[in-house]
Amino acid sequence: MRNILVATDDAAAAGAVEKSFSETFAVRRAQRRDALLPMLEKENIDVLFIDLDWLDRKKEDRSSTTMKPALSELWAKAPNLEIIVLTPQDNIREAVSAVKAGAGNYLTYPVNPAEATYVLESLQESHKIQHELDYLRKAACDVGQAPILGTESPHMKKVFEKVAMVAPTKSTVLITGETGTGKGVIARLIHSSSASRKGPFVAVHCGAIPENLIESELFGHEKGSFTGAVKRKAGRFEIAAGGTIFLDEIGTISQAAQVRLLQVLQDKVFQRVGGETDIPMHARIIAAANVDLEQLIKQGAFRQDLYFRLNVFPIEIPPLRERREDIPLLAEGFLEQLRRQTPKGIGGIHPTVINALCNYSWPGNVRELENLIERAFILETSHMLTPESFPADLFAQDAPVASVPLDLSLPLAEVRNQAKEHAERRYLKELLGECKGRIGRTAQRAGITPRQLHKLLTRYNINKVEFR
Repeated sequence: MRNILVATDDAAAAGAVEKSFSETFAVRRAQRRDALLPMLEKENIDVLFIDLDWLDRKKEDRSSTTMKPALSELWAKAPNLEIIVLTPQDNIREAVSAVKAGAGNYLTYPVNPAEATYVLESLQESHKIQHELDYLRKAACDVGQAPILGTESPHMKKVFEKVAMVAPTKSTVLITGETGTGKGVIARLIHSSSASRKGPFVAVHCGAIPENLIESELFGHEKGSFTGAVKRKAGRFEIAAGGTIFLDEIGTISQAAQVRLLQVLQDKVFQRVGGETDIPMHARIIAAANVDLEQLIKQGAFRQDLYFRLNVFPIEIPPLRERREDIPLLAEGFLEQLRRQTPKGIGGIHPTVINALCNYSWPGNVRELENLIERAFILETSHMLTPESFPADLFAQDAPVASVPLDLSLPLAEVRNQAKEHAERRYLKELLGECKGRIGRTAQRAGITPRQLHKLLTRYNINKVEFR
């Protein structure tokens, strides 16, 4: 049987809720506000009817912004919790603000049992429809730049200051930093802040182009200039005219291509492969490297004169482990971007997850963080991104705290049961994700029958559709 908790000083309202749901739900009541959070943590509550004053004690300047932290505090204890706000008639505007902040709906005093039933049934039906839409909807992939957020990092503040200084100019920029730090994002930011922002932004991943084709890709070729050149082709420099060309992983290009690129930087003209006509170079150049170019110069793998031409205005992006104060901002930003693409009702990130993210070493930097948030967003079935939707390795340094909050007031047997349930829930989500939501395959790998698996999914409120 599912559980309802009523948190209000209004005895009549509590009685109306109990009358409405006592046959299908176990209805409990919080007698004091300070008992609310412990009850949510211990009693596996599914639906909470809560007085607006219990939710947000501030009676002035209430808004969706001020109420969101209060709702997040509740979801931190019970991530799957459905919240219905109770309020007097003259406070409906504030109740609407609570709904905008993430609450499921609201009821006004005096609570009518029929209205309470209707509101909860409507909420359950909307969730059912949303699950179907999530399954049918094709994710609208945004191929634009990742969100540029405010920063708390002194290192990144200097980076953005440099971007602001160089963007209005036409100077060549060299961006350095480890893989995944966001060099492409910074390059796009420079372009979008420049006088050439209406022109094209052409990104070239130099490391992904075969050595024998790099010159043709960059500068184009004439028909018949080499085997397979069946027609004239414009190169990336030609396509980027009036805008910006971004040369990523510049340290991977061949010596021959380095000579050609140096000539373009010096003379501001280039020729297609097999051509004789000079083509003016009207694109701004931004290059990026994830290796130490000066070390490559010492090894004879990169031309020093080309390095000097590229390194007119250097910008070094720090790795994520050196800007940990930005991790919560980035995580929330990626979550907001996912919400815009695929509305799913996930309001935030569990504090335990935020703590683990801030303590992780991030070998893959910002890109790894973005991928983890996206993966968790797909797996998550509650109102918050919880530890169960992230890889266990993320919590390896602090596994007991990160996985199951310990309540020393409970007997050992109950703590053991909580840990078992937590492990089973995480195991099932991870396995369903790998098996693309296929019940038969998941059951086979788990060593149980499909019927047993269905029972476990129902028990833990896991929707297989989320993993397809």
